[in-house]
Amino acid sequence: MDLNTVLDVRDARRHEPWRPGDAWLGGGTYLFSEPQPHLRRLVDLSRMGWEPVRLLPDGSVEIAATCTITQLSRFGRALDAAAAPLFEQCCRAFLASFKVWNMATVGGNLCNALPAGPMISLTAALDGTCLLRAQDGSVRRVQAADFVTGAGQKALAEGELLRSVTLPARALGFRTAFQQVSLYGLGRSGALVIGTRDPVDGSLAVTITAATVRPFRLWFALPPDRAGLRAAIDSAVGDGDWFDDIHGLPSWRRQMAFHLAEQVRRELTEDGAR
Repeated sequence: MDLNTVLDVRDARRHEPWRPGDAWLGGGTYLFSEPQPHLRRLVDLSRMGWEPVRLLPDGSVEIAATCTITQLSRFGRALDAAAAPLFEQCCRAFLASFKVWNMATVGGNLCNALPAGPMISLTAALDGTCLLRAQDGSVRRVQAADFVTGAGQKALAEGELLRSVTLPARALGFRTAFQQVSLYGLGRSGALVIGTRDPVDGSLAVTITAATVRPFRLWFALPPDRAGLRAAIDSAVGDGDWFDDIHGLPSWRRQMAFHLAEQVRRELTEDGAR
């Protein structure tokens, strides 16, 4: 789609002052998918030269905001870690063509803050930390589970940039379980639930996305039983937190979240071995 109101495209390396009507341009799969009448200038990140994804000396993984889904998928398939399958599962949750995979970015998916964004699911479930850079060069860090604050809403100030997401080394050793459901065979996720089990202390975390307006990551020092898990979800997720659109009613999403959460709980605990 042509963005008729955009008058200029600038290289982000030039560090020009931010002004009303500016927007960061990563892959552009969202920006060019629908009208953006408020935009006047795009600040292109494609030449920043950030390494898409890399292993850090401490064993953690840093994913650049400009990393494409194809690049992340390739990295996940080569990664020797217990949580490696989750990378590909979340990439596949896009249900997008190879054209989108080669352009869409991890940062764009997070910053769009759509409930069904699978990069939100991945980074929240693996206890990621977002690195944010302000226009004055200062940086701050926000947990990935807290970065999306509502449907289409995120913890970014005006002109602030999502630089990267770091997944801790310990999280890469988690056992994982992935469950997703849609109203349609190739439809947008109506509920996506990821379970992680820490082999170090035996704790269990259940992350609910797509069904809710923002991620909910529930952590248990000891795995709960079925009733305990349901009670924890009911306590954490309020009535207004269940998402409502053409891809699923709140009541259906809530029931699916309960059902999928129980499936991942069973898969990662002794209950699932019976």
